[in-house]
Amino acid sequence: MVFERFVFRVHAIQRMYQWRISEDEVRNVIGTGDTIEDYPDDFPYPNRLVLGWHGARPIHVVVADNPDDKENIVITVYEPDPSEWETDFIRRKVS
Repeated sequence: MVFERFVFRVHAIQRMYQWRISEDEVRNVIGTGDTIEDYPDDFPYPNRLVLGWHGARPIHVVVADNPDDKENIVITVYEPDPSEWETDFIRRKVS
């Protein structure tokens, strides 16, 4: 679910800076990416992990959808580590 309003948590902004991921890239991931994991029991809103691409670069965004206020709350953003994810960046590697 994508809303017009986005709220970026401080942690997400820090990670965006660290990984050099722009706000537009995050919005694009949420709007066009695929939800690869759901966290329905997270509080105060269920979260989901979304995989999107900026060119050949994979980007993961954890986002909570707040339908009451019609906003997406961006929790964290990062480039997934190939040592932890399968080559499609959809499935975590089993250790």
